[in-house]
Amino acid sequence: MPLPVLTAGVLAELRSRFGPGLSEPRPLAMGAWSRAYALAVDGRELVVRVGHHGEDYLKDAAAATRFASSVVPVPEVLAGGEADGLCYVVSERMPGTALDDLDAEQVERVLPSLLGVLDAIGSADLAGTAGYGIWRQDGTAPHRGWAEALLEVGEDRPRFPGWRDTLAASPIGMGPFERGLRQLQGLVGQLPDLRELVHSDLLSRNVLVSGDTVAGVLDWGNSMYGDSLYDAAWLIFCWSLYPQWKSVDIRARLREHLSVGGRPPAGFDERIHAYEIHIALGAVAACAFRGRWDQVELFARTVSRLAAA
Repeated sequence: MPLPVLTAGVLAELRSRFGPGLSEPRPLAMGAWSRAYALAVDGRELVVRVGHHGEDYLKDAAAATRFASSVVPVPEVLAGGEADGLCYVVSERMPGTALDDLDAEQVERVLPSLLGVLDAIGSADLAGTAGYGIWRQDGTAPHRGWAEALLEVGEDRPRFPGWRDTLAASPIGMGPFERGLRQLQGLVGQLPDLRELVHSDLLSRNVLVSGDTVAGVLDWGNSMYGDSLYDAAWLIFCWSLYPQWKSVDIRARLREHLSVGGRPPAGFDERIHAYEIHIALGAVAACAFRGRWDQVELFARTVSRLAAA
């Protein structure tokens, strides 16, 4: 499904809400599910995003209320709604440069702040919430345990309808995916059934940096309850997609940061391995749904490599 654009109906609602001081919107960025525009109201810098998945925007508002802090800055959500068959949300525009745009020297300087963000997210207070896996705006998640939540990756899901049939009919086929899924099934029973907050997307232009400090943590649509080491695995998995960071050994830095008394968390390597397989499987499913076959092939090879390790 192509990303929507800011329509006249959405713009009319924004003008009705914010009045004549609203500036003309300027295209800002595109994500997997939303298109963002910069605008201002009487000089205050804002962002409006439009998309088809309003539940993601409700989670952003919930994260700003429940999890924001000086260490984990989350933009305030000011308004949201629906118009022209689209969902939209308006939030404050946070300062900074996307982590993705930094070079290795800059990343080295910001790593202490980023690692502090991981610590703060993983230790967030989850009182009043329930379940495992991707949580909803009301704080509940659908699964009874962490292993069950991880194994959902093998199923057809509302966000990626028909991906299994699409992948099966492709020249790549289901073979690599099924091998990886079998490997994951064999590993999940050994994982700790931790219930912590996981952001689950701390790259993809979702982390803003100002100076040597994380200035914004955006897009909580994929956030889960489970083992917070998953966020470390996400960074390790995605790091190689940024060749400019090759000189930064993110696995070693994470191991050192998370160690207590010189010892890494129990089962560190095994847990990271399982979560990397899960991330690669999810990438195959998402890219097959979108028809991005060069990326499907890349991630299918990654699944095969990880499953054989």
